[in-house]
Amino acid sequence: MKQVQVCIVGGGCVGLTLALGLAKADISVVVLDAAPAQAPPSDDYGLRVSALSIASQTLLEQLNVWPHIIAERACAYTHMDVRDADSFGKIAFNNEQLELEHLGHIVENDIIRFALIKELEQQSNATVMFDTEYQQIHQSESDVFINLKTGEPIIAKLLVAADGANSAIRKQFNMALSFKDYDHHALVATVKTKESHENTARQVFLPTGPLAFLPLSDEHTHSIVWSTSPNHCDELLAMDDTAFNKAVMAAIDGQCGLCEVQSKRAAFPLKMRYAQQWVNGKVVLMGDAAHTIHPLAGLGMNLGLKDAAYLIELLSKDAKEFASTRTLRDYERTRKLDAQKHIAMMQGLKELFEGANPVKKLIRGVGLSLVDNLGPIKHLFAKEAIGK
Repeated sequence: MKQVQVCIVGGGCVGLTLALGLAKADISVVVLDAAPAQAPPSDDYGLRVSALSIASQTLLEQLNVWPHIIAERACAYTHMDVRDADSFGKIAFNNEQLELEHLGHIVENDIIRFALIKELEQQSNATVMFDTEYQQIHQSESDVFINLKTGEPIIAKLLVAADGANSAIRKQFNMALSFKDYDHHALVATVKTKESHENTARQVFLPTGPLAFLPLSDEHTHSIVWSTSPNHCDELLAMDDTAFNKAVMAAIDGQCGLCEVQSKRAAFPLKMRYAQQWVNGKVVLMGDAAHTIHPLAGLGMNLGLKDAAYLIELLSKDAKEFASTRTLRDYERTRKLDAQKHIAMMQGLKELFEGANPVKKLIRGVGLSLVDNLGPIKHLFAKEAIGK
């Protein structure tokens, strides 16, 4: 039998960040993950990347993970260019205008995860169990009992569900969920361009949805995230490389020259999920188990890391009663409000930039142009975009 203060189900970036932060705060922790142990990153770029905000970078620096990430691969971006393909609207800003070294980093998820695992291996009070599934979970007033499929029991003072958007723990404990299908699929791929990306994160709002061009460590290579209708996504997946390259270059209006896809293409449906209840006794939700959001602003990973950072802060201060009801309610209340704000903001942006309605086009064009030309408003917009 294994006894720990916190058991985390889910060994993704958010769950591992929480585990590392707790271990470094002298809180014993075990992570259960059904997937095999992750292999070291390969020379090929991974398809899933995240635009890490400055706040996320700071958290990973505090946990001594950032040096591992930089030693592998990461691309600091210093410029952002956002435009509407169907109007005259455009906004652009850079790090110098905000008096910052950079605006953020584009990092492959596998590299973040591998760096977290390497640092966790150095913590004597943390255990990560890959290829491990639980069979049953029960809780009393003060403990959570987790029975593994191997027969080994684990007793914890707190169970954290970081088991993804389709969280089995959320379902088991009947934690209500609000749900909306965005009616979009996100197509991801790695693309090489003739011109350098110049450390610029680009996003074009097309009538069918946004296309993001995210700079990678090679100056001619981008990770693209193309959010579009399911039918259009199927068409893009079915194209041969030559047709796909032409479609991508046309969609980005040739900003970086000729495009050449370097990877396979993958797609996944986009859905908004928001748990109405994040706490049930000694069971709490975090990351995608608590909320998923449209990727058009690259906020998903950063929201999950903010969940982890706040829970680390609260549990580290729990001197009298670990994982008290008051502490868990504070976590739920604070993080729900932040998630609500960003979900609403993304829904509003998606609806505004969707379609070819003439009134919408005028609002988009005038709105983006005003923001781009009014210093104080542009400054506020930029700060929100980079998570400051």
